[in-house]
Amino acid sequence: MLSTLAPTLPAAPVWLDDPAEWAAFSQPSKDWPACQESQLLIDGMHCAACALSVEQALRAVPGVRLAEVGAASRRARVVWSSEATQPSQWLAAVARAGYQAIPALDATQRAHRQLEQRRALWRWLVAGFCMLQVMMYAMPAYLAGPGELTPDMAQLLRWASWVLTLPVLVFSCGPFFANAWRDVLRRRISMDLPAALGMAVTFAVSSAGTFDPNGVLGHEVYFDSLTMFVFFLLTGRWLELRLRDRTAGALEALISRLPDSVERWNGRAFIRVAVRRLGIGDHIRVLPGEAFAADGTVLQGRTQVDEALLTGESRPLGRAVGDAVLAGSYNLSAAVEVHVDRLGEATRFAQIVALMAQAASQKPRLALLADRIARPFLLAVLFAAALAGLLWWPSGPGHALMVVVAVLVVTCPCALSLATPAALLAAAGSLAKSGVLVRRLQALEALARVDTVVFDKTGTLTRDGMAVVATHTRGGMSAHLALGLAATLAAQSLHPVSRALVAAAQLLGLPAVAVDSVEELPGQGLRGQVQGSMVRLGSAYFCGVLADASEVQQVHLSDAQGWLATFDLSEDVRPDALRAVQCLRAAGVQVQLLSGDRTAAAWRVASQAGITQARGDCTPNDKLLHLQALQAQGHCVAMVGDGLNDGPVLAGAHVSFAFGQAVPLAQRQADLVVTGDALLRVPQTLLMARRTLRVVRQNLCWAAGYNAVCVPLALVGWLPAWLAGLGMALSSLLVVLNAARLSWSLPDLDAH
Repeated sequence: MLSTLAPTLPAAPVWLDDPAEWAAFSQPSKDWPACQESQLLIDGMHCAACALSVEQALRAVPGVRLAEVGAASRRARVVWSSEATQPSQWLAAVARAGYQAIPALDATQRAHRQLEQRRALWRWLVAGFCMLQVMMYAMPAYLAGPGELTPDMAQLLRWASWVLTLPVLVFSCGPFFANAWRDVLRRRISMDLPAALGMAVTFAVSSAGTFDPNGVLGHEVYFDSLTMFVFFLLTGRWLELRLRDRTAGALEALISRLPDSVERWNGRAFIRVAVRRLGIGDHIRVLPGEAFAADGTVLQGRTQVDEALLTGESRPLGRAVGDAVLAGSYNLSAAVEVHVDRLGEATRFAQIVALMAQAASQKPRLALLADRIARPFLLAVLFAAALAGLLWWPSGPGHALMVVVAVLVVTCPCALSLATPAALLAAAGSLAKSGVLVRRLQALEALARVDTVVFDKTGTLTRDGMAVVATHTRGGMSAHLALGLAATLAAQSLHPVSRALVAAAQLLGLPAVAVDSVEELPGQGLRGQVQGSMVRLGSAYFCGVLADASEVQQVHLSDAQGWLATFDLSEDVRPDALRAVQCLRAAGVQVQLLSGDRTAAAWRVASQAGITQARGDCTPNDKLLHLQALQAQGHCVAMVGDGLNDGPVLAGAHVSFAFGQAVPLAQRQADLVVTGDALLRVPQTLLMARRTLRVVRQNLCWAAGYNAVCVPLALVGWLPAWLAGLGMALSSLLVVLNAARLSWSLPDLDAH
């Protein structure tokens, strides 16, 4: 009978093997050469044991290099080699394991989520309606005095309860039995198995009492307990589904921003076409209320746009002819015509989505611990239930079996498996809305313990925009020639100093100089060949020149004969730098500054930002050694840099922030990426991490305390099945509700 309840698993769509379709759900992996990285939604997964089963199925496929599955987010990240496997093969592996995988960026994703919620709601409504009717038929047995209820009437009420329980068992409980049967066939265990066993045992005992009221089990029936248990369990799961979508919904909200279609100019009129048909250079029109489908340049019109989820800027921004617009941002006020510059993976929108999707499929350290203990715990639950049944059997088979049901139900570790990922995903979603992308969920655990924050100077504490204010040259070298040569080298770099040199040369209309073999050395500068001679642009040490005592930011140019030129640059400390440092100190965090610039320039910025510990003239290796020295002293260190020249230091810190919009997101190796310009996001994220860790501990304490109290009550027979179901549902719901508090707002800096 149970085999008919097994879910019908569709064959993996072969059309997904077409490389032209991969862009919809995959992108080239940054960490695995010649591999694709795909994001999936997993249907039919309810617990940590389910996530582990999906991971094992994916990893068993030849050609799959990495598989990570998040139980709370129901998302999977798969890294695979197109030379060894195809999407249909690892999708089929998931199907054989008893689950359904859906490409996370597929157009059917939102419809699938809505269908899942509707089905869950209908199961809950059927269970609730039948529970009320069964309770009505059960009341006379509880309230009638001796002789007031005739045996025939009591039997009629039992049969009515049996009939009304059937829809609950077949329809409302269908997913529990289907998942449990799937696990039995595959010789594994998940959290649905104890619940399904409890439902089946309760119905079997009650049915035996109904069919044979004079038999061993005819003393009492438990249809009311069964329907109440199912109703409470489905209530918890439905609310949990809604809350999980809400707390982890920043990613879904971002993905759903891209429109399905857009108006494109065909030479005579604007015709609405699917976004996937757009190409570079297309001329499109975006109406008010629509989202931009691609990165582009405004050709006609003036409007305001909402870029809050992309840049962290909460205020509407004005855009006119010649201004850039971003895919995923909303057009607020007027229709504009746009030239398409970038599509798909090349857009900032796609890069942000990839970072957030990667975080959603990751497993934090505490969640991995819960995964490891989930299956042994479930085996212990089955053993405890069997032992309780044996101990209580002499007092009556009916009562003994109901004690077994109570033990099976009350010990389900749903709350334990949700305790950590629900809180971390809620925090990551809240931070994403404010312009902080969490690339690794483990970073929130580490950030909560940070006691020292180290800032880079240029592009982090100071504004991205710099300007060349003076040029000093060697005799015989003109200022324009020196600036043109420096700008040609600088054009190969994204550093703020390089952009300032390029902007200065463009403003003067200086021609480029022929330079070959340009190479950038992070934290030092650039070098290249000019007519066979090596030319260097960067720090005084890198260029081999003697720096003066000026406090002005400087960059130097040298050739084989020595010093060629020095460029004085102006830089401004960000307006919220002082406040950010003060907030970090108020949180008990020590703040330091490390810079590759001269010591005098580093101290000038440090004093303006309120930092009392600063070091200048640091190479990337010097910064790393200083960081390692702090860690050796027992400090937990966070590094805040621009993500390009600070690569080794960002990787060496316990947790790291990449700051500044100029560096492509794909190049950032930090744990957290600040997409906007607000330095205050650093202390806010730290306080959010501490709040998140408190919520995780509260959830774990609640889950452990709940089991410590309820399991003994169930074993001694003091906990009826319906109350066990209520306790299990409430425990999971409380964990998700507690985690949902993190999604409401960021910490108030004024309150700390």
